[in-house]
Amino acid sequence: MKQGDLVVRKSYGGDVLFRVEAVRLDNAILKGTDYRLLADAPIPDLSVVRDPESTKAVQQVRIKVNDSIRRMHSERERQIDNEDVIRHAMQQSQPFFEVPGKVLHLDGDSNYLKKSMQLYNTMHVPSYGLHLHESQMADVLYRLLPELEPDIIVITGHDGVLKNRADLYSLSSYKNSQHFVNAVRVAREYERNRDGLIVIAGACQSHFEALLQVGSNFASSPGRILIHALDPVYIAIKASYTSIKDTINLADVIHGTISGIDGMGGIETMGRFRVGMPKPRVTSTSSALKV
Repeated sequence: MKQGDLVVRKSYGGDVLFRVEAVRLDNAILKGTDYRLLADAPIPDLSVVRDPESTKAVQQVRIKVNDSIRRMHSERERQIDNEDVIRHAMQQSQPFFEVPGKVLHLDGDSNYLKKSMQLYNTMHVPSYGLHLHESQMADVLYRLLPELEPDIIVITGHDGVLKNRADLYSLSSYKNSQHFVNAVRVAREYERNRDGLIVIAGACQSHFEALLQVGSNFASSPGRILIHALDPVYIAIKASYTSIKDTINLADVIHGTISGIDGMGGIETMGRFRVGMPKPRVTSTSSALKV
């Protein structure tokens, strides 16, 4: 067993694929390849996976991810058909331009950040990505918010309920929920209006109620379950392309995530998408940064 190996846990029936981050004596530190889970396990409980695409865990996730991406594309096509300004401009052959909401994405995992930025790029969402430890997020947000002026913030990484902690309503029972809460507080000090700045926060098993209480629009995890790496991204894209005249359809956006209603939840929120005319020569920017 060595760093970088792909493994599954025998005691959990191989339900999640992990990558070994470190080996310490008889234990290994693990990071989920698809789920935002940080775990440790005894080495005898681990089985090395040589062909990850052949495993049931990966195959099931791939199906859900592909369904989610197809849903995003079809929703985008329906929006173009239903948006009054776009439909009128196309009928009149008038040049118009679209202004999706700009996303600032903070991620505690560099691999998940890369996957997230790829999806933002695919969906043409202007986005800025930053990889940093969860404990740094509040301080970095304090500096970046006035500089970047995003419409949507994603605050995510790794989290989980600590072993032998029965009180799920205490922040001390979680690995990183307190750090996410601190970052959301900074965001709300910058912009108190939940429609002026949309905040999506949390990771696997995060303290859902605490994140909503301090100002998140959407958060994980109501059922304290694992969430897929792209679940917060899906919601951010939905917010970016929902008109400022409309509320984001809560049922659609939550059930459209891979983890579903037990993984993500939220409150009614207005979208951040705008249409303008005539069309100027502008380009949107998407970049990934690292500190």
